[in-house]
Amino acid sequence: MKNLLVVLFVFPLSLFAQEGFSLTEKVKSVLGFTVPTLEAEQLSKMGKVVIFDARERVEFEVSHLPNAKYLGDKDFTLKSVGSVSKTDTIVVYCTVGYRSEKIAEKLQKAGYKNVYNLFGGIFSWKNGGGKVVNSVGTETERVHAYNKAWGIFLLKGEKVY
Repeated sequence: MKNLLVVLFVFPLSLFAQEGFSLTEKVKSVLGFTVPTLEAEQLSKMGKVVIFDARERVEFEVSHLPNAKYLGDKDFTLKSVGSVSKTDTIVVYCTVGYRSEKIAEKLQKAGYKNVYNLFGGIFSWKNGGGKVVNSVGTETERVHAYNKAWGIFLLKGEKVY
């Protein structure tokens, strides 16, 4: 049964790529749009903003957006947000936007007023020419692609699994 579940998860994502579905179309199919979204280009033009990475630590250490703070998703607690004001502009991202939407919902429920989800996550950021940095702050082409099924949507950069 476990092998069957893997096949069912990987096969439909592979079909999206084969049928010409884009990252945008795939992301639209998985998000609930319960949190306002921002496009990567919009984020790149914003001034003061707090950027949180809602991926797992291993993904963050491969690369992350410059100035992003690790937040995680499985081990997320409101304490992780630290001293960020409830009125600060916050952008949360993950691989494509699904996990970050869930974390952004929790932030909204906790009273944070200006919370956004990066539509398409680090994939949209990198595909659009955005820079990423590794765990020591050096620019890198490496991006953790979550798994090979989702990795088909990362068009720029070196995929790491």
